[in-house]
Amino acid sequence: MSLNVKKMVSLDNPLRLMYHKARAVIANMVYGYPSQKMTIVGITGTNWKTTTTNLVAKWLRDAGHKVFMFSTINIIMWDDEIVNNTKMTSPDPFVIQKLLKEAKEKGCTIAVIETSSHSILMNRNYGLNYDIAVLTNITQDHLDLHKTMESYVETKLQLFKNLIIYKRKPGVKKVAIINNESDYKDLFVAETFDVLYTYGKSPSSTLKLEDVKYELEGTTFDIKTAWSKQTIVTSLRGDFNIYNIMAAVWVFMAFWMKMDKIKEIVKSIKWVAWRMEEVKNDIWCKIFIDYAHTSDALKQVLNTAKQIEWVNRVITVFWATGDRDRTKRPIMWKVVSDLSDIVILTQDDDYTEKTERIIKDVLPGIERKEWENFWIITDRKEAIRTALLTAEKNDVILIAGKWDEHKMLTNDWPIDWHDKDVVVELLGEMEGVK
Repeated sequence: MSLNVKKMVSLDNPLRLMYHKARAVIANMVYGYPSQKMTIVGITGTNWKTTTTNLVAKWLRDAGHKVFMFSTINIIMWDDEIVNNTKMTSPDPFVIQKLLKEAKEKGCTIAVIETSSHSILMNRNYGLNYDIAVLTNITQDHLDLHKTMESYVETKLQLFKNLIIYKRKPGVKKVAIINNESDYKDLFVAETFDVLYTYGKSPSSTLKLEDVKYELEGTTFDIKTAWSKQTIVTSLRGDFNIYNIMAAVWVFMAFWMKMDKIKEIVKSIKWVAWRMEEVKNDIWCKIFIDYAHTSDALKQVLNTAKQIEWVNRVITVFWATGDRDRTKRPIMWKVVSDLSDIVILTQDDDYTEKTERIIKDVLPGIERKEWENFWIITDRKEAIRTALLTAEKNDVILIAGKWDEHKMLTNDWPIDWHDKDVVVELLGEMEGVK
Protein backbone atom coordinates (compact mmCIF):
# COMPACT_ATOMS: atom_id res chain seq x y z
CA MET A 1 0.00 0.00 0.00
CA SER A 2 1.61 3.26 -1.11
CA LEU A 3 2.27 6.20 1.22
CA ASN A 4 -0.32 8.36 -0.55
CA VAL A 5 -3.03 5.72 -0.24
CA LYS A 6 -2.19 5.24 3.45
CA LYS A 7 -2.77 8.93 4.09
CA MET A 8 -6.12 8.84 2.27
CA VAL A 9 -7.51 5.71 3.97
CA SER A 10 -8.20 5.70 7.73
CA LEU A 11 -6.56 3.03 9.88
CA ASP A 12 -9.88 1.34 10.64
CA ASN A 13 -11.25 1.47 7.09
CA PRO A 14 -12.72 -1.99 6.27
CA LEU A 15 -10.80 -2.17 2.98
CA ARG A 16 -7.56 -1.43 4.78
CA LEU A 17 -8.29 -4.05 7.44
CA MET A 18 -9.10 -6.59 4.73
CA TYR A 19 -5.81 -5.78 3.00
CA HIS A 20 -3.87 -6.42 6.21
CA LYS A 21 -5.75 -9.67 6.86
CA ALA A 22 -4.89 -10.88 3.35
CA ARG A 23 -1.21 -10.10 3.98
CA ALA A 24 -1.34 -12.01 7.28
CA VAL A 25 -2.88 -15.05 5.57
CA ILE A 26 -0.16 -15.00 2.91
CA ALA A 27 2.58 -14.57 5.56
CA ASN A 28 1.29 -17.63 7.42
CA MET A 29 1.33 -19.66 4.21
CA VAL A 30 4.80 -18.46 3.16
CA TYR A 31 6.39 -19.40 6.48
CA GLY A 32 4.44 -22.62 7.06
CA TYR A 33 2.16 -21.67 9.98
CA PRO A 34 4.94 -21.81 12.63
CA SER A 35 2.61 -20.88 15.51
CA GLN A 36 0.82 -24.22 14.99
CA LYS A 37 3.99 -25.96 16.15
CA MET A 38 4.73 -23.89 19.28
CA THR A 39 2.87 -22.92 22.45
CA ILE A 40 1.93 -19.25 22.03
CA VAL A 41 1.44 -16.92 25.01
CA GLY A 42 -0.20 -13.57 24.23
CA ILE A 43 -0.08 -10.77 26.79
CA THR A 44 -2.33 -7.76 26.37
CA GLY A 45 -3.45 -4.80 28.47
CA THR A 46 -3.25 -1.03 28.58
CA ASN A 47 -0.35 -1.04 31.04
CA TRP A 48 2.36 -3.44 32.17
CA LYS A 49 2.14 -5.83 29.20
CA THR A 50 5.79 -5.19 28.20
CA THR A 51 7.01 -5.90 31.74
CA THR A 52 4.87 -9.00 32.10
CA THR A 53 5.95 -10.26 28.68
CA ASN A 54 9.60 -9.93 29.71
CA LEU A 55 9.03 -11.51 33.12
CA VAL A 56 7.24 -14.50 31.63
CA ALA A 57 9.74 -15.06 28.81
CA LYS A 58 12.89 -14.61 30.86
CA TRP A 59 11.65 -16.66 33.80
CA LEU A 60 10.53 -19.48 31.49
CA ARG A 61 14.00 -19.35 29.96
CA ASP A 62 15.57 -19.46 33.44
CA ALA A 63 13.49 -22.58 34.11
CA GLY A 64 15.08 -24.29 31.11
CA HIS A 65 12.55 -23.67 28.32
CA LYS A 66 13.65 -22.51 24.88
CA VAL A 67 11.72 -19.29 24.36
CA PHE A 68 11.08 -16.74 21.63
CA MET A 69 9.73 -13.34 22.70
CA PHE A 70 8.63 -10.19 20.90
CA SER A 71 7.85 -7.04 22.92
CA THR A 72 7.73 -3.30 22.36
CA ILE A 73 11.32 -2.85 23.42
CA ASN A 74 13.18 -6.12 22.85
CA ILE A 75 13.24 -9.45 21.04
CA ILE A 76 14.52 -12.72 22.52
CA MET A 77 15.54 -15.67 20.37
CA TRP A 78 16.52 -18.28 22.98
CA ASP A 79 20.04 -17.15 24.00
CA ASP A 80 20.07 -13.93 21.96
CA GLU A 81 18.42 -10.63 22.89
CA ILE A 82 18.25 -7.54 20.70
CA VAL A 83 16.63 -4.10 20.94
CA ASN A 84 13.36 -3.63 19.06
CA ASN A 85 13.96 -0.40 17.15
CA THR A 86 10.75 -0.57 15.11
CA LYS A 87 8.79 1.44 17.73
CA MET A 88 6.00 -1.09 17.18
CA THR A 89 4.59 -3.46 19.79
CA SER A 90 3.52 -5.89 17.09
CA PRO A 91 5.36 -5.99 13.76
CA ASP A 92 4.27 -6.61 10.18
CA PRO A 93 2.88 -10.17 9.80
CA PHE A 94 5.71 -11.14 7.47
CA VAL A 95 8.21 -10.11 10.16
CA ILE A 96 6.57 -11.99 13.03
CA GLN A 97 5.94 -15.12 10.96
CA LYS A 98 9.56 -15.15 9.73
CA LEU A 99 10.83 -14.73 13.30
CA LEU A 100 8.55 -17.51 14.56
CA LYS A 101 9.79 -19.85 11.84
CA GLU A 102 13.41 -19.03 12.74
CA ALA A 103 12.63 -19.58 16.43
CA LYS A 104 11.05 -22.96 15.71
CA GLU A 105 14.05 -24.01 13.64
CA LYS A 106 16.35 -23.04 16.54
CA GLY A 107 14.40 -25.30 18.88
CA CYS A 108 12.14 -22.79 20.62
CA THR A 109 8.95 -24.45 21.85
CA ILE A 110 7.31 -21.39 23.46
CA ALA A 111 6.63 -17.92 22.03
CA VAL A 112 5.66 -15.04 24.33
CA ILE A 113 4.19 -12.17 22.32
CA GLU A 114 3.15 -8.76 23.57
CA THR A 115 -0.16 -8.19 21.82
CA SER A 116 -1.54 -4.67 21.37
CA SER A 117 -5.04 -3.59 20.42
CA HIS A 118 -3.52 -2.05 17.28
CA SER A 119 -2.17 -5.43 16.18
CA ILE A 120 -5.50 -7.14 16.80
CA LEU A 121 -7.54 -4.52 14.95
CA MET A 122 -5.03 -4.23 12.10
CA ASN A 123 -4.78 -8.03 11.74
CA ARG A 124 -1.00 -8.03 12.22
CA ASN A 125 -1.31 -11.11 14.41
CA TYR A 126 -4.08 -12.75 12.38
CA GLY A 127 -3.42 -16.49 12.15
CA LEU A 128 -1.25 -16.65 15.28
CA ASN A 129 -2.57 -19.67 17.13
CA TYR A 130 -2.56 -18.47 20.72
CA ASP A 131 -2.83 -20.98 23.55
CA ILE A 132 -2.55 -18.74 26.63
CA ALA A 133 -3.93 -15.19 26.80
CA VAL A 134 -3.18 -12.78 29.66
CA LEU A 135 -5.04 -9.55 30.46
CA THR A 136 -3.03 -7.21 32.71
CA ASN A 137 -5.60 -4.37 32.89
CA ILE A 138 -7.68 -1.94 30.84
CA THR A 139 -7.77 1.83 31.25
CA GLN A 140 -8.28 4.65 28.75
CA ASP A 141 -5.81 4.66 25.87
CA HIS A 142 -5.68 4.62 22.07
CA LEU A 143 -9.05 6.30 21.58
CA ASP A 144 -7.47 8.07 18.62
CA LEU A 145 -7.79 4.68 16.88
CA HIS A 146 -10.70 2.96 18.63
CA LYS A 147 -12.85 6.09 19.18
CA THR A 148 -14.72 4.60 22.19
CA MET A 149 -13.78 2.52 25.23
CA GLU A 150 -16.35 -0.06 24.15
CA SER A 151 -14.56 -0.54 20.83
CA TYR A 152 -11.16 -0.64 22.57
CA VAL A 153 -12.33 -3.32 25.02
CA GLU A 154 -14.00 -5.38 22.30
CA THR A 155 -10.74 -5.39 20.34
CA LYS A 156 -8.81 -6.68 23.37
CA LEU A 157 -11.53 -9.25 23.96
CA GLN A 158 -11.01 -10.67 20.48
CA LEU A 159 -7.68 -12.17 21.57
CA PHE A 160 -9.51 -14.25 24.17
CA LYS A 161 -12.33 -15.24 21.84
CA ASN A 162 -9.75 -16.48 19.35
CA LEU A 163 -8.33 -18.94 21.89
CA ILE A 164 -11.23 -21.29 21.29
CA ILE A 165 -11.85 -20.35 17.66
CA TYR A 166 -8.35 -21.30 16.53
CA LYS A 167 -7.16 -24.85 16.02
CA ARG A 168 -6.23 -26.89 19.08
CA LYS A 169 -2.81 -28.48 19.45
CA PRO A 170 -2.35 -32.00 20.83
CA GLY A 171 -2.22 -31.94 24.63
CA VAL A 172 -2.32 -28.12 24.88
CA LYS A 173 -5.21 -26.45 26.72
CA LYS A 174 -6.58 -23.01 25.88
CA VAL A 175 -5.93 -20.92 29.02
CA ALA A 176 -7.12 -17.41 29.95
CA ILE A 177 -5.40 -15.46 32.75
CA ILE A 178 -7.23 -12.30 33.82
CA ASN A 179 -6.59 -9.55 36.36
CA ASN A 180 -9.67 -9.85 38.54
CA GLU A 181 -9.49 -6.15 39.47
CA SER A 182 -9.34 -4.85 35.94
CA ASP A 183 -12.12 -2.71 34.56
CA TYR A 184 -14.35 -4.68 32.17
CA LYS A 185 -13.04 -7.99 33.53
CA ASP A 186 -16.59 -9.41 33.65
CA LEU A 187 -16.68 -9.40 29.83
CA PHE A 188 -13.50 -11.46 29.72
CA VAL A 189 -14.34 -14.04 32.39
CA ALA A 190 -17.73 -14.58 30.72
CA GLU A 191 -16.02 -16.17 27.70
CA THR A 192 -15.53 -19.95 27.50
CA PHE A 193 -12.04 -21.41 27.90
CA ASP A 194 -10.54 -24.77 28.76
CA VAL A 195 -9.04 -23.17 31.87
CA LEU A 196 -9.72 -19.74 33.43
CA TYR A 197 -7.32 -18.31 36.01
CA THR A 198 -7.88 -14.98 37.76
CA TYR A 199 -5.67 -13.03 40.14
CA GLY A 200 -6.12 -10.15 42.57
CA LYS A 201 -7.34 -9.25 46.06
CA SER A 202 -10.94 -10.25 45.38
CA PRO A 203 -12.09 -13.39 47.27
CA SER A 204 -13.30 -14.80 43.94
CA SER A 205 -9.77 -14.75 42.48
CA THR A 206 -8.29 -18.19 41.85
CA LEU A 207 -4.93 -16.69 42.83
CA LYS A 208 -5.67 -14.38 45.76
CA LEU A 209 -3.30 -11.67 46.97
CA GLU A 210 -2.92 -11.32 50.75
CA ASP A 211 -0.73 -9.70 53.39
CA VAL A 212 1.46 -7.36 51.31
CA LYS A 213 4.49 -5.97 53.14
CA TYR A 214 6.57 -3.13 51.66
CA GLU A 215 10.07 -3.46 53.03
CA LEU A 216 13.36 -1.61 52.63
CA GLU A 217 14.79 -4.13 50.18
CA GLY A 218 11.61 -5.03 48.30
CA THR A 219 8.19 -6.58 48.78
CA THR A 220 6.79 -9.70 50.45
CA PHE A 221 3.27 -10.99 49.81
CA ASP A 222 1.18 -14.15 50.04
CA ILE A 223 -0.64 -15.81 47.17
CA LYS A 224 -3.44 -18.21 47.99
CA THR A 225 -4.98 -20.88 45.76
CA ALA A 226 -7.61 -23.50 46.53
CA TRP A 227 -4.85 -25.94 47.47
CA SER A 228 -2.08 -23.92 49.09
CA LYS A 229 -0.78 -20.60 50.41
CA GLN A 230 2.69 -19.39 49.46
CA THR A 231 4.85 -16.44 50.47
CA ILE A 232 6.54 -14.62 47.60
CA VAL A 233 9.65 -12.52 48.19
CA THR A 234 10.80 -10.04 45.53
CA SER A 235 13.16 -7.10 45.34
CA LEU A 236 10.69 -5.37 42.98
CA ARG A 237 8.60 -2.51 44.31
CA GLY A 238 5.10 -1.30 43.56
CA ASP A 239 1.64 -2.84 43.44
CA PHE A 240 1.87 -3.06 39.65
CA ASN A 241 4.88 -5.39 39.92
CA ILE A 242 3.00 -7.60 42.39
CA TYR A 243 0.25 -8.00 39.82
CA ASN A 244 2.74 -8.60 37.01
CA ILE A 245 4.32 -11.36 39.10
CA MET A 246 0.93 -12.91 39.83
CA ALA A 247 0.09 -13.01 36.13
CA ALA A 248 3.46 -14.65 35.45
CA VAL A 249 2.88 -17.20 38.23
CA TRP A 250 -0.29 -18.44 36.52
CA VAL A 251 1.56 -18.76 33.20
CA PHE A 252 4.27 -20.83 34.91
CA MET A 253 1.66 -23.04 36.54
CA ALA A 254 -0.01 -23.52 33.16
CA PHE A 255 3.35 -24.99 32.10
CA TRP A 256 3.30 -27.25 35.19
CA MET A 257 6.19 -25.48 36.90
CA LYS A 258 6.56 -26.38 40.59
CA MET A 259 5.85 -23.62 43.13
CA ASP A 260 9.26 -23.98 44.79
CA LYS A 261 10.91 -23.31 41.44
CA ILE A 262 8.59 -20.36 40.78
CA LYS A 263 9.43 -18.77 44.14
CA GLU A 264 13.15 -19.28 43.54
CA ILE A 265 13.01 -17.61 40.12
CA VAL A 266 10.87 -14.69 41.34
CA LYS A 267 13.21 -14.05 44.26
CA SER A 268 16.31 -14.10 42.04
CA ILE A 269 15.39 -11.09 39.89
CA LYS A 270 16.85 -7.83 41.19
CA TRP A 271 15.10 -5.35 38.92
CA VAL A 272 13.08 -5.12 35.73
CA ALA A 273 14.58 -3.03 32.97
CA TRP A 274 12.31 -0.24 31.75
CA ARG A 275 10.12 -0.37 34.88
CA MET A 276 11.25 2.21 37.40
CA GLU A 277 14.82 1.54 36.39
CA GLU A 278 17.07 3.31 38.87
CA VAL A 279 20.08 5.35 37.78
CA LYS A 280 22.69 5.34 40.54
CA ASN A 281 24.17 8.71 41.43
CA ASP A 282 26.08 10.76 43.99
CA ILE A 283 23.60 13.64 44.27
CA TRP A 284 21.70 12.04 47.16
CA CYS A 285 18.44 11.45 45.35
CA LYS A 286 16.66 8.61 43.58
CA ILE A 287 16.39 8.79 39.79
CA PHE A 288 13.90 6.47 38.07
CA ILE A 289 13.15 5.99 34.36
CA ASP A 290 9.82 4.47 33.40
CA TYR A 291 7.57 4.01 30.37
CA ALA A 292 4.41 5.24 32.16
CA HIS A 293 2.29 7.05 29.56
CA THR A 294 -1.31 6.61 30.75
CA SER A 295 -3.04 8.12 33.79
CA ASP A 296 -3.25 4.75 35.57
CA ALA A 297 0.41 3.89 34.92
CA LEU A 298 1.55 7.31 36.09
CA LYS A 299 -0.56 7.01 39.24
CA GLN A 300 0.94 3.59 40.01
CA VAL A 301 4.53 4.70 39.48
CA LEU A 302 4.20 8.00 41.36
CA ASN A 303 2.49 6.32 44.31
CA THR A 304 5.29 3.75 44.36
CA ALA A 305 7.84 6.57 44.45
CA LYS A 306 6.00 8.11 47.39
CA GLN A 307 6.19 4.80 49.27
CA ILE A 308 9.97 5.14 49.57
CA GLU A 309 10.57 5.60 53.29
CA TRP A 310 12.64 8.77 53.26
CA VAL A 311 11.25 10.57 50.20
CA ASN A 312 11.32 14.37 50.34
CA ARG A 313 9.90 15.71 47.04
CA VAL A 314 8.87 14.06 43.77
CA ILE A 315 10.07 15.75 40.56
CA THR A 316 8.42 14.47 37.37
CA VAL A 317 9.66 15.00 33.81
CA PHE A 318 6.99 14.07 31.26
CA TRP A 319 5.22 14.99 28.00
CA ALA A 320 2.36 13.72 25.84
CA THR A 321 3.09 11.74 22.69
CA GLY A 322 2.03 13.39 19.43
CA ASP A 323 -0.58 11.96 17.05
CA ARG A 324 -2.18 9.94 19.86
CA ASP A 325 -5.38 10.08 21.94
CA ARG A 326 -5.74 13.77 22.82
CA THR A 327 -8.56 13.22 25.33
CA LYS A 328 -6.27 11.46 27.81
CA ARG A 329 -3.74 14.31 27.97
CA PRO A 330 -5.33 16.53 30.65
CA ILE A 331 -6.25 13.38 32.62
CA MET A 332 -2.62 12.20 32.62
CA TRP A 333 -1.33 15.59 33.55
CA LYS A 334 -3.78 16.00 36.42
CA VAL A 335 -2.31 12.81 37.91
CA VAL A 336 1.23 14.12 37.38
CA SER A 337 0.33 17.49 38.91
CA ASP A 338 -1.53 16.00 41.88
CA LEU A 339 1.20 13.50 42.80
CA SER A 340 4.33 15.55 42.02
CA ASP A 341 5.90 18.39 43.95
CA ILE A 342 7.69 19.71 40.86
CA VAL A 343 6.50 19.17 37.27
CA ILE A 344 8.57 19.66 34.12
CA LEU A 345 6.72 19.47 30.80
CA THR A 346 9.06 18.40 28.00
CA GLN A 347 9.40 16.72 24.61
CA ASP A 348 8.58 13.10 23.71
CA ASP A 349 7.77 11.63 20.30
CA ASP A 350 5.97 14.48 18.53
CA TYR A 351 5.50 12.66 15.21
CA THR A 352 3.68 15.22 13.02
CA GLU A 353 1.95 17.13 15.81
CA LYS A 354 3.11 20.61 16.76
CA THR A 355 4.43 21.35 20.25
CA GLU A 356 2.00 24.22 20.75
CA ARG A 357 -1.07 21.99 20.33
CA ILE A 358 0.26 19.34 22.71
CA ILE A 359 0.92 21.99 25.37
CA LYS A 360 -2.57 23.44 24.84
CA ASP A 361 -4.13 20.01 25.42
CA VAL A 362 -2.04 19.33 28.52
CA LEU A 363 -2.43 22.59 30.43
CA PRO A 364 -6.06 22.10 31.60
CA GLY A 365 -4.86 19.18 33.72
CA ILE A 366 -2.24 21.21 35.60
CA GLU A 367 -3.70 23.27 38.41
CA ARG A 368 -0.67 25.51 38.88
CA LYS A 369 0.92 28.35 37.00
CA GLU A 370 4.23 28.15 35.20
CA TRP A 371 7.15 28.94 37.53
CA GLU A 372 5.08 27.68 40.49
CA ASN A 373 7.04 24.42 40.68
CA PHE A 374 5.99 23.92 37.06
CA TRP A 375 8.19 24.54 34.03
CA ILE A 376 7.70 24.01 30.31
CA ILE A 377 11.09 23.06 28.82
CA THR A 378 10.47 21.46 25.43
CA ASP A 379 14.09 20.36 24.92
CA ARG A 380 14.08 16.99 26.74
CA LYS A 381 17.79 17.06 27.57
CA GLU A 382 17.51 20.51 29.12
CA ALA A 383 14.40 19.40 31.03
CA ILE A 384 16.30 16.46 32.53
CA ARG A 385 19.26 18.74 33.31
CA THR A 386 16.88 21.11 35.13
CA ALA A 387 15.44 18.23 37.17
CA LEU A 388 18.94 17.12 38.21
CA LEU A 389 20.00 20.64 39.14
CA THR A 390 16.76 21.23 41.05
CA ALA A 391 16.95 18.01 43.07
CA GLU A 392 17.82 18.18 46.75
CA LYS A 393 18.76 15.44 49.19
CA ASN A 394 16.14 12.66 49.39
CA ASP A 395 14.18 13.87 46.36
CA VAL A 396 12.88 11.41 43.76
CA ILE A 397 13.16 12.23 40.04
CA LEU A 398 10.82 10.35 37.70
CA ILE A 399 11.56 10.60 33.97
CA ALA A 400 8.53 9.07 32.29
CA GLY A 401 7.26 8.26 28.81
CA LYS A 402 10.18 6.92 26.74
CA TRP A 403 12.07 4.49 28.99
CA ASP A 404 14.31 2.18 26.89
CA GLU A 405 13.46 3.64 23.48
CA HIS A 406 16.50 4.50 21.38
CA LYS A 407 14.86 6.99 18.99
CA MET A 408 12.83 10.16 19.41
CA LEU A 409 10.53 11.15 16.55
CA THR A 410 10.51 14.93 16.17
CA ASN A 411 8.51 17.00 13.67
CA ASP A 412 11.57 17.04 11.42
CA TRP A 413 13.27 13.64 11.68
CA PRO A 414 14.10 10.80 14.09
CA ILE A 415 17.03 11.46 16.41
CA ASP A 416 19.09 9.05 18.48
CA TRP A 417 17.88 9.21 22.05
CA HIS A 418 18.05 7.14 25.24
CA ASP A 419 16.86 8.57 28.56
CA LYS A 420 19.29 6.64 30.73
CA ASP A 421 22.29 7.51 28.56
CA VAL A 422 21.34 11.19 28.74
CA VAL A 423 20.96 11.05 32.53
CA VAL A 424 24.34 9.36 32.92
CA GLU A 425 25.95 11.93 30.60
CA LEU A 426 24.49 14.83 32.58
CA LEU A 427 25.47 13.28 35.90
CA GLY A 428 28.98 12.96 34.53
CA GLU A 429 29.00 16.67 33.77
CA MET A 430 27.95 17.24 37.38
CA GLU A 431 30.69 14.85 38.54
CA GLY A 432 28.01 12.81 40.28
CA VAL A 433 28.02 9.59 38.32
CA LYS A 434 29.21 6.40 40.00
